[in-house]
Amino acid sequence: MKRAVIIVLVLLAAAAGWYFWDGRNGDGRELALGGNVDIREVNLAFRVDGRVADVKVEEGDLVSSGDIIAVIDPEPFQTRLAQAEGALGAAQAAEALLQAGTRNEEVARLKAQMEALRAAAVNAQVTFRRQRDLLSSNSISRQEFDNAKASWDQTSSEFQAAQQAYFEARNGARSEDLARAEAERKMAEAQRDTAALQLRDTTLVSPEGGTVLTRVVEPGSMVAAGSPVVTLSLDRPVRVRAYVDEPNLGRVAPGTEVLVFTDSRPDHPYRGTVGFVSPRAEFTPKQVETQDLRTALVYRIRVTIADPDNGLRQGMPVTVRLAAKGR
Repeated sequence: MKRAVIIVLVLLAAAAGWYFWDGRNGDGRELALGGNVDIREVNLAFRVDGRVADVKVEEGDLVSSGDIIAVIDPEPFQTRLAQAEGALGAAQAAEALLQAGTRNEEVARLKAQMEALRAAAVNAQVTFRRQRDLLSSNSISRQEFDNAKASWDQTSSEFQAAQQAYFEARNGARSEDLARAEAERKMAEAQRDTAALQLRDTTLVSPEGGTVLTRVVEPGSMVAAGSPVVTLSLDRPVRVRAYVDEPNLGRVAPGTEVLVFTDSRPDHPYRGTVGFVSPRAEFTPKQVETQDLRTALVYRIRVTIADPDNGLRQGMPVTVRLAAKGR
């Protein structure tokens, strides 16, 4: 009986030892990783240049997605849009005119003009032939003959031009002309859309919710496209950057639940999940306090906080520990 009891006690002791060892580091300590809060920041800037008309936020203000941050004087951009819309209207009218073709009344007028010139050319030809016969018998002067020939040449040219105008009006615009008019209309539409986009870009809005960290410009300032206007600290997501040594790398795989402790609320940790583990080893950064040698190679991990609040600030030192089921 005593032997059986001893065996049971040994097994219990072994199980307890295994549980204790599994929840600790290789050197007997519970897994605790040093890190820092890593809140993303964004520099908000206009995509166009101009004079700042208004800045609607102050440093420390809380903003939501879509809130107006600043405005550039829109008047020059409104003028450009009006010009682009006018050019587009002209291009559309020109294309519509080619597509519609010449009116029937205009075609009839060109036909009558062509027939009149045809008759004039025939009459001039008859006169020229008569004058040629008279010249051969010395009945007229050379000047009269030259005048008759010039009249025939002129009326023939006028008739050919009128005939070409009539055929063009009757057949409608050429496919090349229609294609050119369509291309000019599309180019005008693109210029209109660009002007409209630039006008919209005179209003700078917040892409996400966050806190204004820095207000860089003031009303009246001239800013270039891309110049920072406001620096915004994003509310979501809030992440922690921490480091783990190679022996414990398998314990913090992506998806592992962890607890994040801060000095200001050590008894109320934040819950988080490991979302990224670097595939490359590096030396522990000097600003991260760990319980191991700073020269040890570690792997960077990123923890996403599930329940962030204002208690987490950019760069704040934290301690990451495995949640109960991850120990």
